[in-house]
Amino acid sequence: MARTKSWLLIHILKMSNSEISPSTAWKQWEIDIFRFTFLFIILLSFPLLDYKFYTTLFSTEINVRSILDLTKYLPQYITEIALPKWGIGSFANWGVSTIVAIILATVWRFYDKNKREYNKLYYWLRVIVRYRLAIGLIAYGFVKFFPLQVPYPSLSNLHTNYGDFYAWKIYYHTLGIVPKYESFLGFVEIAASVLLVFRKTSTIGAGIIIGFLGNVVIVNFAYDIGDHVYSSYLLLLALLVFAYDAPRLYSLLIKQQKTLANKYIPLLSSKTKHVRTILKVAFALFALTFGLLAFRNYTGNPYLLPKNPGLSGAYGFYDVKHFVFNGDTIPYSLTDPNRWQNVVFEKWSTLSLKIARPIKIDPTNGDEWHDNDLDRNYELAGTGGRHYFSYSADTVNHTLHLKNKNKYYKAEKLELSYSFPNDSTIILSGYTEKKDTIYALLERINKRYMLFEGRRKPVKL
Repeated sequence: MARTKSWLLIHILKMSNSEISPSTAWKQWEIDIFRFTFLFIILLSFPLLDYKFYTTLFSTEINVRSILDLTKYLPQYITEIALPKWGIGSFANWGVSTIVAIILATVWRFYDKNKREYNKLYYWLRVIVRYRLAIGLIAYGFVKFFPLQVPYPSLSNLHTNYGDFYAWKIYYHTLGIVPKYESFLGFVEIAASVLLVFRKTSTIGAGIIIGFLGNVVIVNFAYDIGDHVYSSYLLLLALLVFAYDAPRLYSLLIKQQKTLANKYIPLLSSKTKHVRTILKVAFALFALTFGLLAFRNYTGNPYLLPKNPGLSGAYGFYDVKHFVFNGDTIPYSLTDPNRWQNVVFEKWSTLSLKIARPIKIDPTNGDEWHDNDLDRNYELAGTGGRHYFSYSADTVNHTLHLKNKNKYYKAEKLELSYSFPNDSTIILSGYTEKKDTIYALLERINKRYMLFEGRRKPVKL
């Protein structure tokens, strides 16, 4: 008799911890909410009805930025061009998904007379949400881990007044000056994405990323970064994953009551059981491929900054000691629209000028993929105070061919000859696209930057 009772007790304990648990009864309001949620997430996550996605998919090049854009693609039932950039209107596609989900959920309720097994549907919805969230996180994780998303501020940016930056550019500089911290943030996203693909650790991963994404969403709104819709979407997915175990965590941690884990897994056929393995393998292959592409891009061709090296020996900040325009010598001036005040030669093929001439600022984030240096506009996006030129150098004839990088001033060009009288002086002379002649004597200023020096050692300027 004792053995029978012991065997029965062990059997009950095994049943309570079994991975295949009996279904629990659903109330009608719970079923209605689930139907809507299921349809809303599917409509919001899969661009099956958005033809623009397929156009993007088949025209995508194999590079980090293009793949990243695919991972963050959300269905555009209303094109982004037709939507306001900010405010509730920017979430219009969510509104379309909501309306369609309500209609389909109503039809579903009418035809679902047999009350299908909703535990099983809930299980597969969580699988979809977990993997969709993990893909979005690991892509952004790698472009942060190898600091690609937010580059270090350029020398031109260091010589731009604080008030001449948009708020988002100030935030990017704040993050960009600490690449190790940016890499740590990327590591958090990568680790959370790995936790999400395993059912037993998905709640932990979701809990970590809720705190992370909560900050990201607020930053997007507060600094006008522009990714508030996508970051809000990822946060919504994380909340859905976490909600599964939230009641049990509340019972265990807050109420401090004995709580059993819910280990429900539906009865799967032999073929369906392989789906979980296939998903994990596919995710691992995607992570490995994207990680290698990100590393190669980081070491050889950061996609936000120009890839071609600048003029040898020219890198630095220069004061314009002498300036002649159309034969007239113009003394140093903070107001003359033609007089150059200072010049920066970057390590790459960009030259920037400080001139008292109004600038129509590029309002984009400069985060798109461009193969040509001229079109890589991150360094000037959201920035005023300086004019940026991309140049090619003819080192045989000692000439520079410059084009304004700002999309509003594409017609502005300079053809300049250069010479190095000594290692701290550059002479530029030539003409503009309007045939105005220019002569500029540049003297390098060996400035020390507190940003580089740091505060861990005494600095004397």
